[in-house]
Amino acid sequence: MSGDPGDPAPLGLNPFEAGFAQDPYPQYRRLREEAPVHHGRFGPWTLMRYDDVSRLVREPGVSVEDRNATFNPRDLVFAAAGIERADRGQRAILNLDPPDHTRIRRLVSKAFTPGRIETLVPRVQALVDQLLDDAAARGSPTIDVIADLAFPLPFLVISELLGMPKADRTQLRAWSHTLVRSLEPIATPEDVPAIVDAGLHMTEHVQAAIGWKRDHPADDLLSALVAVEEEGDVLTPEELEAQVVLLYVAGHETTVNLIGNGTLALLRHRDELERLRQAPDLIHNAIEELLRYDSPVQFTRRIPLTELEIDGNVIEPGTIVLACLGAANHDPAHFGPTADELDLRRRDAPHHVSFGGGIHHCLGAVLARTEGRIALGTLVRRFPALELATYEPAWNGRMVLRGLDALPVTID
Repeated sequence: MSGDPGDPAPLGLNPFEAGFAQDPYPQYRRLREEAPVHHGRFGPWTLMRYDDVSRLVREPGVSVEDRNATFNPRDLVFAAAGIERADRGQRAILNLDPPDHTRIRRLVSKAFTPGRIETLVPRVQALVDQLLDDAAARGSPTIDVIADLAFPLPFLVISELLGMPKADRTQLRAWSHTLVRSLEPIATPEDVPAIVDAGLHMTEHVQAAIGWKRDHPADDLLSALVAVEEEGDVLTPEELEAQVVLLYVAGHETTVNLIGNGTLALLRHRDELERLRQAPDLIHNAIEELLRYDSPVQFTRRIPLTELEIDGNVIEPGTIVLACLGAANHDPAHFGPTADELDLRRRDAPHHVSFGGGIHHCLGAVLARTEGRIALGTLVRRFPALELATYEPAWNGRMVLRGLDALPVTID
């Protein structure tokens, strides 16, 4: 009988399961096989299969705006903390539907075209070379891939692309790392004060940078956005502020994970690492496969505006639906029986959904690929004796932005 105390608990996504932070893929596999579309214990519906995830992120009748959700677990977390949830960040394109999304993305996307990113290649290469020079110059046989390369590189690149004034990057990294906890479905009331405080500090920093840029315009993205905002009919001050915070945070957080997760995957698959060393031109497809194999972003969410049916399940309007990008990227129904293996020559690796899809496909995907390609390609060439310095590196414990807090490696 349904509801009997002796019945087993319904199968569902469980980020608290032992070992999940280190390796969520066994749980993803089990759910993909036994509960590919399920109503999770945290409130949202969750999708685990490639076809369902790919459909949802491209579905025209869905929203990303929280105001369209009939129930949002984050509201309960903030209420339990006794703090009113602010609207800060809700005007960023990540959280907007058309027509506002279309209008703002059109303005910002000019800085992220393939042609524009190609002009950054020499500068990215120079930064990678300098960062690795600095790390090697310390004379230690060990470096930390995260602290020495994966974090500073994308932070410096997005800062230069925006034209941000120089700042304490360690402090900004701490604020950013705390701020993105708000994306986590498993954030707790104890997390809320720190998230709010980090958001206030980041906003104050961005407001100061915008004010500085008004007095010191240049040929950069922030100056261009300030000029548009000053016209008044295309970008509001709140929208300007929200885009800069988003670009600043998203502009480095995901790439940190790409470089860190990618390095770890290569070092755990020595045959693939040697294949890349022997065939450096493989780096382009290698980046796609590394994005697929251990996605920097594991989940995205949508809110149906009308009744949505997936695999016989009726999802009511206003219900939050989580799409598990990480599970979709390992679906053997799409990637074949070797979906759980790393294969840098995989022909369909570019089919991954790590950058989402549809109108919300990651704006900085070309930049992230470029940074990852140059950073990883240079790292494995520069240090042929590269080895893991620890059996189990320090994972950040995040569900959405899966990555490492530290990755010590030996270089000599």
